[in-house]
Amino acid sequence: MVAAQNMQAAVSGTRLAEALVGTEESDSKELPLISTGSQHLVPGALPVARPSSSLPRVFAPTRPRTTYTRFPWKRNIVTTVFWVGETPTRNNPTPNTVSAWDMNWTANYGGFDTPKVSGRDGYRPKDFIPRQNPFYFALPYNDITRTGTKASARAMIPWFKKKFYRSGRTVLKGRWIAIRKGDQVCYAQWEDVGPFETDNYEYVFGDARPRTKGNGGAGLDVSPAVKDYLGFSTRAICDWRFVDLDEVPDGPWKTWGSNNPFATNSPEVGSSSDSIVKVRELRDRIAAGEVETDLPTDTEEEDQTPEGDSPKASADSVE
Repeated sequence: MVAAQNMQAAVSGTRLAEALVGTEESDSKELPLISTGSQHLVPGALPVARPSSSLPRVFAPTRPRTTYTRFPWKRNIVTTVFWVGETPTRNNPTPNTVSAWDMNWTANYGGFDTPKVSGRDGYRPKDFIPRQNPFYFALPYNDITRTGTKASARAMIPWFKKKFYRSGRTVLKGRWIAIRKGDQVCYAQWEDVGPFETDNYEYVFGDARPRTKGNGGAGLDVSPAVKDYLGFSTRAICDWRFVDLDEVPDGPWKTWGSNNPFATNSPEVGSSSDSIVKVRELRDRIAAGEVETDLPTDTEEEDQTPEGDSPKASADSVE
């Protein structure tokens, strides 16, 4: 057996030498110079691995995302300015001392968020450090009424299933959007409802244009901080879209506010704090012996609030 193996190795070595010097005895039936697979190794041949398709690239983000397709841009939206503590005017009949979700908005914010340049220190009021994020906005849809959560909220809000806890508790407050004007992009949190409308879900979550005709068809209200960052006075044409937390880059919008998950260093940027709130609410409901009702059905009236007492809709105050 050993002699046979030595003889085969000698023959293979001879053929390898003949092939290297280009002798005529070598032909297609000779043993190859290169072994193309580990299962059929040829003595004296050079083992070479078979070429394989390249592995798929794995993207490991080192910075917040700048492009995202789940939430497309709403383009060319008339954007106006409002602020915490704003009193009623001809162009803004609804006061902004309260919000759609906070009856003590001015006090909880820390005071009057003046839009005047003389009264501001960078992106915050000069007279006090805001207790909430000064980068805020309003969109014309409210997911709750005095009777509970709207049926349209369940059907239209993309993150409803993930965030819903009980009827009558908003899943919109605090949500982030990107706002773009030219090559400037600002980020802000949803803290109020307006301008003018409170149920325009076809625009906010769909492909429709803003329903209101007020203030030139405004579809977005922004705070003085957002206005200053984007560099306009009282009105502008902007694009906006919803963003997830991991899309929010570093910037002044991460600096202030107890409602700001970046400023409070919440675990996983706020997700754990939401769970704590839910547990506490469940505890309080059990202690009080309350029985919560479910969401209204699609055939039920979504908004039974009298028109005169409808939830607040913010509007711009211009000129």
